[in-house]
Amino acid sequence: MKTDIQIARETKLKRISEIASSVGITDENLIPYGHHMAKIPYSAIDEEKVKKSKLILVTAITPTRAGIGKTTTSVGLALGLQKIGKNAIPALREPSLGVCFGMKGGAAGGGHAQVLPMEDINLHFTGDFHAVTSANNMISALVDNHQHFHRAEGKHLKNVLWRRVLDVNDRSLRNIVTGLGGFVNGEVAEAGFDITPASELMAILCLAKDREDLQERVGNIYLGFDHDNQPVYVRDLGIEGAIAVLMKDAINPNLVQTTENTPAFIHGGPFANIAHGCNSILATKMCMSHADYTITEAGFGADLGAEKFFNIKCRNAGISPALTVIVATSQALKLHGGVALEDIKEPNLEGLKAGLPNLKRHIENMKGFGQTVLVTFNQYAFDTKEEMTFVEGWCKEQGVEFAINNSFVEGGEGAVDLANKVVDLIEKKPSGPLQFTYDLEDSIYDKLDKIAKNIYKADGIKLDNKARLKLKRIEKYGLTNLPVCIAKTQSSFTDNAKILNAPEGGFDIHFEDLIINSGAGFIVARAGSIMRMPGLPKVPQANQIRFVDGEIEGLS
Repeated sequence: MKTDIQIARETKLKRISEIASSVGITDENLIPYGHHMAKIPYSAIDEEKVKKSKLILVTAITPTRAGIGKTTTSVGLALGLQKIGKNAIPALREPSLGVCFGMKGGAAGGGHAQVLPMEDINLHFTGDFHAVTSANNMISALVDNHQHFHRAEGKHLKNVLWRRVLDVNDRSLRNIVTGLGGFVNGEVAEAGFDITPASELMAILCLAKDREDLQERVGNIYLGFDHDNQPVYVRDLGIEGAIAVLMKDAINPNLVQTTENTPAFIHGGPFANIAHGCNSILATKMCMSHADYTITEAGFGADLGAEKFFNIKCRNAGISPALTVIVATSQALKLHGGVALEDIKEPNLEGLKAGLPNLKRHIENMKGFGQTVLVTFNQYAFDTKEEMTFVEGWCKEQGVEFAINNSFVEGGEGAVDLANKVVDLIEKKPSGPLQFTYDLEDSIYDKLDKIAKNIYKADGIKLDNKARLKLKRIEKYGLTNLPVCIAKTQSSFTDNAKILNAPEGGFDIHFEDLIINSGAGFIVARAGSIMRMPGLPKVPQANQIRFVDGEIEGLS
């Protein structure tokens, strides 16, 4: 089979104006970025149409390092729905350069279920990530400037907690010292970088409802505390307007097309293991304003992405899915069943059976949110009919609908069965009202404890000294009514990436730190040794990306 980039390059793209008009978006609401990409102003959202659109969440079992194929499935499902005559559009996250040049080489779907132009989407796209990076680091520069000029007056911050960001996996920047070289270069201070998808500004971009809300949220960003141990926010420096202005265009969702020339929205890109892992509310609502079926995804496994999608995004936006699709692969099931990583592509029915408790746990968790669940098997060329048939039978025993997705190879045709079952379930057995894991009135400790016990099946939680100190600060500042966003390994239900499958009890979730993201409107709880700035693998995908005869190779 041809590579992703070969398929993408051979697809004849339509002008973005033609894609827009196919779903009723007029030229007045089109802000082109070249011939094949555009931004759509958020004023084009129609809240009455949002209420009528059927929202579908695509999530997954606990993934392998290579992922599970949620984006491929999301695009494939949209294509399959189009094949059976339904107006369907996917709403996805933007890829990070850290992902593209690190482990995966791209994140725009795969095979014949991609969003295009994939080279642009995987690289600089419409500049949203750059806007977030610039705005984030502008805050750092303005804070440092404040420290420089007000240090002598005793009006500077005693402790600055705001960190810089960069959309590159660079472990050397996790912890740094700034201000070296004398007074003229600023105050010597410990600092550090996170990756751009972990920036609070990325979360704000994805949760804001308009520019005014964006500006207010920016003003609410917690920077640190002063010498009286009182909180200092961005608004206290009077710079929230300038930061919001830097993101004036980034707030508008992006319109592109699929490999079958149907519309797709892509906007925002928080990681689910260190942030809330969902595309923007504005893009989802834009999609719902122009589609009868809106397909959106939540990052990594359902214990991270879907949990935050429900408890943070849906609660914030007032939306609720009609159905949740859980993506599974034979490789992931075998990995959780104890098969060695290098052997998970080989036929091994017993290993696959042993990994089914992981899928079962995710099914149970999604049902706990009040969701109707469908399991889709993301098919690879090496998957055997025996393995797929067994998973189908097992799903029937669980009372869950099952469908094979082969859109990677066949495009929309490979997802027709999946699409038909999705429509049938939504018509006959749609999800009920959302059942949140916790109430906003719960304490921060209780919110974390409920997630640990109900979603992870842990015995409970333990807070390290640093986290306990932060908890007291959160209580002092009156921020206990905020939801929580857990930063945890994506590879396990525990905070230890090496513990696979679906352990039940016998472990606690250890939280090392609680980070106030009062602008985004949640508390980030960092569990285990999770890093907010990833490192590159021994052989990064960057080694494969190059020009060959004037064309890009190595992206996928």
